[in-house]
Amino acid sequence: MRNIKRYFTKALHRIQKGPGYTYKELLVWFCNNTNTHGPKRIITEGPKKRVMWFMLTLVFASLVFWQWGILIQTYLSYGLSVTLSIGFKAMEFPAVTVCNANPYKYSKVKHLLKDLDELVETALDRIQLLSPSNSNTLLPNSTSNMTLNSSLWINIPLVLIDENDPNNPIIYNIFNSSTDYSTTNVNSNLTSYAQRYKIAIELCSNSGTTCVYRNYTSTIQALSEWYMLQFSNILSKVSLAEKKQMGFQGEDMILTCLFGGQTCSYRNFTQIYDPDYGNCYIFNWGQEGEELSTAANPGADFGLKLVLDINQDEYIPFLQTTAAARLILHQQRSFPFLKDLGIYAMPGTETSIAVLVDGVQHLEAPYTTCTVNGSDIPISNLYAEYNSSYSIQSCLRSCFQEQMVEKCKCAYYLYPLPSGFKYCNNEEYIDWVPCYNELRDSVADREICIGYCQQPCNDTQYKMTISMADWPSTAAVDWIYHVLSFEKDSSTEITVNRNGIMRLNIYFQEFNYRNIAESASTNVVWLLSNLGGQFGFWMGGSVLCIIEFGEIIIDCIWITILKILAWQKDRKQRRKRPDYSDPPPTISELVESYTNPAFVSEDNGEIHMDMPGTPGIPGTPPPHYDSLRVQSFDVIEPLSSDEEMDN
Repeated sequence: MRNIKRYFTKALHRIQKGPGYTYKELLVWFCNNTNTHGPKRIITEGPKKRVMWFMLTLVFASLVFWQWGILIQTYLSYGLSVTLSIGFKAMEFPAVTVCNANPYKYSKVKHLLKDLDELVETALDRIQLLSPSNSNTLLPNSTSNMTLNSSLWINIPLVLIDENDPNNPIIYNIFNSSTDYSTTNVNSNLTSYAQRYKIAIELCSNSGTTCVYRNYTSTIQALSEWYMLQFSNILSKVSLAEKKQMGFQGEDMILTCLFGGQTCSYRNFTQIYDPDYGNCYIFNWGQEGEELSTAANPGADFGLKLVLDINQDEYIPFLQTTAAARLILHQQRSFPFLKDLGIYAMPGTETSIAVLVDGVQHLEAPYTTCTVNGSDIPISNLYAEYNSSYSIQSCLRSCFQEQMVEKCKCAYYLYPLPSGFKYCNNEEYIDWVPCYNELRDSVADREICIGYCQQPCNDTQYKMTISMADWPSTAAVDWIYHVLSFEKDSSTEITVNRNGIMRLNIYFQEFNYRNIAESASTNVVWLLSNLGGQFGFWMGGSVLCIIEFGEIIIDCIWITILKILAWQKDRKQRRKRPDYSDPPPTISELVESYTNPAFVSEDNGEIHMDMPGTPGIPGTPPPHYDSLRVQSFDVIEPLSSDEEMDN
């Protein structure tokens, strides 16, 4: 323990002592001992060459530092290079999700939509009253005097705006039976009619005190969006089990199935519920316990073949105006976002989809902002309940739903429901529609979600080549319809038609796949080799030279610190010394003031006393001789001359 203490004591003394050089001595020592070429010539050459070598060394050192700065900046930019490789192997078949474009059977939801459908019919009738062909004339089936359910439209009314006078537009509530349309004066000019009247949705908040109007260029657009808002309000109160029962069932929709030459059925599909399309069915989803299907060969004979029936007779007339099946190809264990990424397949046709596979691999941070599994994203994935992997669509929707429940205090019907919240409806959340539209149209809120959500680091993309043909042909239509009707309903009568059935062929076009991978264009080895190359080329140095340069820098800093500490110590000592306003007295003045307290200086006539705090200076003592003392004697008479002779 004593040795350790002694060692640290010596080390402390060595640090306090410093390198033992001045700046000039340190510079000379460095130039004599460094392995670089320029500094040695500075002190060994004559005066003229010394200046030349000093300038050359300074210029080349500047070039080295400039090149180093560029190299370090390039390295810290984390540049990427993309590598494309092509391989050939047997591949897993993608997950295939199919849905009906119409989410529910109209026969099963008609009782819920009765009042809503009457409102739409009324709106169409009253809008047609203003058309040029029916100017100021009631239609035979007019519903102008019909009593409507005001609870549906009172919060989100549909209005007609008369802009005949742009400065004073007139607003008509389409569902208000007291509205008088006879006052309108419609011009027969179709162009002026379209410019004059605009249909809009009135969005009021703060108990109806603040209202805005969402205008549309087409009545179809206005009615479709208004109907969807009201439809969401109604269906938000229906349980999930009931909604699944009201949707299209797998046995009714998937008539035939064939994969790789082997028969399959709707039982080989996984059913999920999608708020936009109702019941959807996924083939080869790859959830836990499910065996993945692999294509034996490329080509149409080794893919998935389906015959679907979308049953247009059960379509909801004012909700879905497109008759088709919606489908998407996606990775296993990923949620199918059909509304964003899906494609349509048309009834009465055979749709062939040839697939090519692209694998995409992104580098993680700091090269890109991709995420491996979404765990580092500050958004709770609402689609985790489906046991699905992270995707940018799931993140964006989850982010929007979080903003929705934060600002509107309720959840949007078409997205998963967060825990502890309810779906928006007109009864409990009166202002939810204006809040939803404001949030949906907000660019700033969308940019926040885009900033949070990042692309996955590993992704598989399916490139599709789609072709279509009429199916079945005119020659085969009769027997195919009979067979399909018997297999579906055990009926000898034809119960299917061209408006409902379609055929799908999904297969690998070839087993060649492309892998697109990112790699770092720079790394530590690249950086060190380039730094050393520049230093060796311009200065003829190596790593050891850099260490020497670092050593002299450390010594210079060491000397500087010691000088600063010494300067501060000296400054403190100066502050402790007494401060005198007068000049210090001379030695003679101090001696005189010591021996003669009443001494007055000739300079200023002041009496100099012993100054406080000044030690007394010994002076010469006064003379102390007896001969100088004055003593008294008796009076003696003078002697005569005779007496003096006698003596």
